[in-house]
Amino acid sequence: MAVSVAIETPLQDDVRSLVAALNAHLTPLSPPQFQFKMTVEQMADADTTLFVARLEDGAAVGIGALKVHGDGLGEVKRMYTVPAMRGQRVGSALLAAIVGLARDKRLTRMMLETGEGPGFAGACRLYEGAGFSVRGPFLDYPASEWSRFYEMPLTTGVSA
Repeated sequence: MAVSVAIETPLQDDVRSLVAALNAHLTPLSPPQFQFKMTVEQMADADTTLFVARLEDGAAVGIGALKVHGDGLGEVKRMYTVPAMRGQRVGSALLAAIVGLARDKRLTRMMLETGEGPGFAGACRLYEGAGFSVRGPFLDYPASEWSRFYEMPLTTGVSA
C-alpha cells in the first residue's frame, strides 16, 4: 500500500478526526496533567508544520508535526498512525519528513516528549530506531514517571 507524506493544513476534517483518535488513544495512558496535546488550531500557528500521510485514495492515515522553537530547536509533536496502518512504516515516513524539514530549516537539534509505559513502546522504538537518544526534560516539560524525553542532534558543523 503506497503512502505519500506532504505538508498540509491541520484545519481539515480528516486531520481533526486523526487528532481526536490520537487524543482518545492517549487519554487512558497517563494523567491529564502529563498529556501535552496541541489542538489543530495550535498546529496551524506559523511555528508549526503539519505532515499528513495519505493512501493513494486520499485517506489520511497518519500525522506528525514539527514545531520550531528558538535557538535551533525543533520539536516533534502529535505523531499518530491509525491502528490498521501500524507496522507499515507510516510513522517512519512521517518522522523522516519532519527531520528532513528541520534540517532544511538548519535547526541544530530535535527533541520530543512521549509517554512512558507499554502503551508507548511502539513510539519509543520508532524514535530510538531513527537515532533519537533518551535525555532529561526540556523547555517547560516537568520531570515525571509519565514522560520520556528524546533528543537528536542534526548537525555536527557547518560545511561550505
